[in-house]
Amino acid sequence: ILCLASAAAALDFKYHHTEELEQYLRGVHAAYPSLTHLHSIGRSVEGRDLWVLVLGRFPTHHKIGIPEFKYVANMHGDETVGREILLHLIDFLVTSYGHDPVITRLLNNTRIHIMPTMNPDGFEATKVPDCYYSRGRFNRNGEDLNRNFPDAFENNSARIQPETQAVMDWIKNETFVLSANLHGGALVASYTFDNGNPVTGSLKGYSRSPDDDVFIHLAKTYSSNHASMYKGTRCDNKQTFPGGITNGYSWYQLEGGMQDYNYVWGQCFEITLELSCCKYPPEDQLGDFWRDNKVALIEYIKQVHLGVKGQVTDKNGNPIPNAIVEAKGRPHVCPYRTNEQGEYFLLLLPGTYVINATVPGFKSLLKTVEIPDNTGNFSALKQDFSFPEVSDKISSRVASCPKIPLYQELTRASAAVKPTVHVWVLMTAMLAIFK
Repeated sequence: ILCLASAAAALDFKYHHTEELEQYLRGVHAAYPSLTHLHSIGRSVEGRDLWVLVLGRFPTHHKIGIPEFKYVANMHGDETVGREILLHLIDFLVTSYGHDPVITRLLNNTRIHIMPTMNPDGFEATKVPDCYYSRGRFNRNGEDLNRNFPDAFENNSARIQPETQAVMDWIKNETFVLSANLHGGALVASYTFDNGNPVTGSLKGYSRSPDDDVFIHLAKTYSSNHASMYKGTRCDNKQTFPGGITNGYSWYQLEGGMQDYNYVWGQCFEITLELSCCKYPPEDQLGDFWRDNKVALIEYIKQVHLGVKGQVTDKNGNPIPNAIVEAKGRPHVCPYRTNEQGEYFLLLLPGTYVINATVPGFKSLLKTVEIPDNTGNFSALKQDFSFPEVSDKISSRVASCPKIPLYQELTRASAAVKPTVHVWVLMTAMLAIFK
């Protein structure tokens, strides 16, 4: 046991290749079996495991009321800083648990999933590290994984890769609430949407989601707690990112990105963190990167406890899956629904909101809530809904959101409103004349 603990603690500031990374993760799990759960969510094109280490008081399964959080790094194989600082984050969390009261409460009330590398093949293919670009950016099939997801605005013709499919299945099987995707090549926190159209304001150079205020808060939380990101200086010194943040579309348009997919289809708020001007910096700089990001990584996880959460049940107290629960005025094109336990989680800033719970075929329930800032208490406001007219017979209904450009459909629908109104007025007038 002492040898295992010693091996788990021996984490140097160096690049850990596939075997070393797996050995370290196995060592951590062996040393902290009740606090961690290690599993592979799939395999890369070349057959490497996509490892995820889960940390928390209940690491092996979802617990009602405890939100799910994730960090994903090394999606582009040659962007390496995130890969290593996530290993150091794991080390910090497990060694601080039971000693640091903040970390202890965080792990007791949050289930944290950490994937150090989504593109292990690309990392291993980067034989000559470069600050700007290498072929290791792509997976073994030469595909950019951050252009490989279904897109909410246009048809993405890229063939879904094994790594992408594994992450999509992972998102589907968990109740993720908040996430961040760690990249390199800039120093900024970027938020949804990465793509857009006139409905989301793309004509003005900004693609706004219904939860734009929350995304701005999330991005600022990371940048303001980073050693220098908040300064907003771009790597080329030609342009600045005010406050160290940017709307993804405002920076550059991106089709098939992972953060938009999380938000639209996964009901999970994700931002993209660009952590280094140099994509693959020398090993002797890794210690500085960890120190620059350490506080921001922890403060960002805490934001999973923003807003409101609860359960939707029938008259017998049984959970109702697939009930729609959203804040009034914040509709999502793919409605946010309860999980198998009837749970919902809505990230909302402090304020007054009307929460609408809907079960198809029954009258909606509306509740006005005053949401405080509960991130320091590690628990969002709890608000349950009970449908007295609903029996458990409807609990098996399955809801799905099609993998089509949803905002494209919305554009057509909104464009059709005026002609429809005109036709209705004309028909009414004609009916009056005939009468």
